[in-house]
Amino acid sequence: MLLASQVQLYKKPTDYIPRIAAVHDLCGYGKCSLGVAIPVLSAAGCDVCPVPTSLFSAHTAYEVFYMHDTTSMLSDYLDAWKQENVDLDGVYSGFLGSAEQVSIIQRLYREYPEALRFVDPVMGDAGKIYPTYTDELCCAMRELVDGADLLTPNMTEAAFLASMDYPGSNPSKEAIDKIMDSLIGLGAHNVVLKGIVKGDGKIRNYLAGKDFDLVEVSSELLPFMLHGTGDLFASCCIAAIMNERDLQTAAQFASDTVRHAMQKTLKQPNYQQRGVSFETTLGELTALMC
Repeated sequence: MLLASQVQLYKKPTDYIPRIAAVHDLCGYGKCSLGVAIPVLSAAGCDVCPVPTSLFSAHTAYEVFYMHDTTSMLSDYLDAWKQENVDLDGVYSGFLGSAEQVSIIQRLYREYPEALRFVDPVMGDAGKIYPTYTDELCCAMRELVDGADLLTPNMTEAAFLASMDYPGSNPSKEAIDKIMDSLIGLGAHNVVLKGIVKGDGKIRNYLAGKDFDLVEVSSELLPFMLHGTGDLFASCCIAAIMNERDLQTAAQFASDTVRHAMQKTLKQPNYQQRGVSFETTLGELTALMC
């Protein structure tokens, strides 16, 4: 068995800029999804190719928002990529607008079999599934677990994908082991379980994989929550991986960067609704290339 600190998912050729398809929604206002993935990965030296799964006027923490489902255009969108011989080093999926979009991601997997598969199953939080997710879409999301090079759920999403009861915000070690074992058994190669709070001043992320046993990375727990931190964590983790960091280092980097961004966010107006302000931490992403 390896250690998590020995798991390296990507080796970058000298001076090469890796290309990642980011299959997420796009919000006009609010910090999340493509609005996070594009600048974060770009700052870390990645070429980000958006595949917009839906368009929102603002994210769903706002009382009023408009959503446009882009499913009908995505086949033609990818047909055009194929005709232009677009190449990819990774496929990074997040929030989906319909169950049919799972097949769009699976198409990318077929057409780019060497690309790393990064799955952030943005489905819910605090034991509840987001209102835009239908039963059909939730079930289809389980299909993305098998073969994921990196799966980054929170506890709500992990429990659902593993077909287990939500164990609460302070799960036991036994519950974490059971859920992680289930996700690995379903075919995930590596899992980072995000944002576990144990009540001792730390926020924990648990890592497990088919080649290594459970390990924990932690950071200081701040006394508030923010929209978009899950997207920021996943994007920072992938950014570090694409800069040849091992999985444990990448998860620790993501945890620390999210904390730094949250601390900066407190000084911004309407921060609790608008979400995490990551802009002043982009230098930490650029430093990954050094």
